[in-house]
Amino acid sequence: MARYTEAKCKLCRREGMKLFLKGERCYSSSCAMERRPYGPGEHGRRRGRKPSDYKLQLREKQKVRSIYGVLERQFRLYFAEANRRDGATGENLFNLLEKRLDSVLFRMGFAPSRSSARQLIRHKHVLVDGGVCDIPSRRVEVGQTVSIRTKSHNIPQIVDSVKANAKRDRLPFVEVDEKKLEGRLMAEPQQSDLPIPIQENLIVELYSK
Repeated sequence: MARYTEAKCKLCRREGMKLFLKGERCYSSSCAMERRPYGPGEHGRRRGRKPSDYKLQLREKQKVRSIYGVLERQFRLYFAEANRRDGATGENLFNLLEKRLDSVLFRMGFAPSRSSARQLIRHKHVLVDGGVCDIPSRRVEVGQTVSIRTKSHNIPQIVDSVKANAKRDRLPFVEVDEKKLEGRLMAEPQQSDLPIPIQENLIVELYSK
């Protein structure tokens, strides 16, 4: 399966903000945005001209793709489905992305990043309503329970992630029992709940041309 294999810190530097792609490292002084808060490459420090509307739209779309770790074809399919649904297309898009199993697992604090969450899911450490699921893109519905298999409770990656996330505010659409290592999607995710500012109207404009 195709996936992004280059340095993730370059993605944050390219967008000029932390996208929290590397777990606990993003909260420390080792974060690339703390050490080199400018674009990657030899021209990263240069002041560019005022960006065109198209560039602003493209960069916003690329930022969201980087955050959720989806490829262009996947993203287009999500946008097409969001556009078919009733309501605002931008809100529908983020609802679909946030309800992916890898994103829900990350939001519950059982994985330090979405890429780590995908690895745990692929290795069959994750249950949905008591059944093993190894598909990171599976859609979690409101009311469904996501948990870690009992035999996987002592995996250091999971233990460290739960400890680190216990100190941070959790998003309102998930409920977590840290002792049982299980959580539930309590409500439909809303774009306004997300910690990273995103201008979904730019993405809608880009794909509506």
